[in-house]
Amino acid sequence: MRARTFGRTGRQVSEIGFGAWAIGASWGHVDESDAIAALNTALDAGVTFIDTADVYGDGRSEKLIARVLRERGGARPFVATKAGRRLQPHVAAGYTAEALEGFIDRSRDYLEMETLDLVQLHCPPTDVYYRPEVFAALDDFVAAGKIANYGVSVERVEEGLKALEYPGVVSIQIVFNIFRQRPIERLFQRALESETAIIARVPLASGLLTGKMKADTHFDGSDHRQFNRHGEAFDVGETFSGVPYEAGLAAVERIRPLVGGDTTMAKFALKWILMFDAVTVAIPGAKNEAQARANAEAATLAPLDAATMAALKTIYDEDIRPHVHQRW
Repeated sequence: MRARTFGRTGRQVSEIGFGAWAIGASWGHVDESDAIAALNTALDAGVTFIDTADVYGDGRSEKLIARVLRERGGARPFVATKAGRRLQPHVAAGYTAEALEGFIDRSRDYLEMETLDLVQLHCPPTDVYYRPEVFAALDDFVAAGKIANYGVSVERVEEGLKALEYPGVVSIQIVFNIFRQRPIERLFQRALESETAIIARVPLASGLLTGKMKADTHFDGSDHRQFNRHGEAFDVGETFSGVPYEAGLAAVERIRPLVGGDTTMAKFALKWILMFDAVTVAIPGAKNEAQARANAEAATLAPLDAATMAALKTIYDEDIRPHVHQRW
């Protein structure tokens, strides 16, 4: 497993991380034993970056991570969590220092960490990025030793660009995959210039880019791929990357011949993300041991050649861009 530098923090993290949304909630039922096995398998494979949030299973994800790390002992991986989505209603005015401190203290308790490695604002309303007092409060939490670093998880490229204006922001998490290529245009260059880490989430487009889904694939009622298909619960860009399901399936069939060799489409799609120097870590989720192992193996693939990269850009431009490019 190769490592990349996490922006200005100087910390080294594995280029494939572990996205812990699925072991918390919203991806169908995941047994606790499977969740623990997935985490242990990822860590055994050299993963040193875990991404979670306080709302993933209302703390379930954070508690499972704490349990696994406590039982394993030794050097801790870099653990990133998020705060803000517990606000009801989820509005910009709710992002007060008092509210954020409450969320942070809860995560410190659940993750069993005196100082959190990284706290990210969890896809807040756009107006939050225009409220410097929010970022000043985060600076205060760093000074108080409650958090070591902070960043933002954004829905839109423009939000990421705005966040870069705050010197304390060390990372930007954004949807980035073969079906969501807009960050390449401006955000990545700005991130490189400012030594800001990029966390690539939804790297497999909610499973579309595994190549295993079909028109009649059934999703459990507790799976966001069923209940948020049209953005009913949260931003539709988080579900299948905002790509209409049928359009995504058709594009996958154009990608399939490019995969080649004895690898899988999922590993191929993860390797595509790692071809970009601005990306610090990709965070695929895993609901079981096999998925966690396969995700980590993507880092061992040979680089994709220029012809393959160009072909994937063409598929995006022709089949996917009209659905997503100007929305996020």
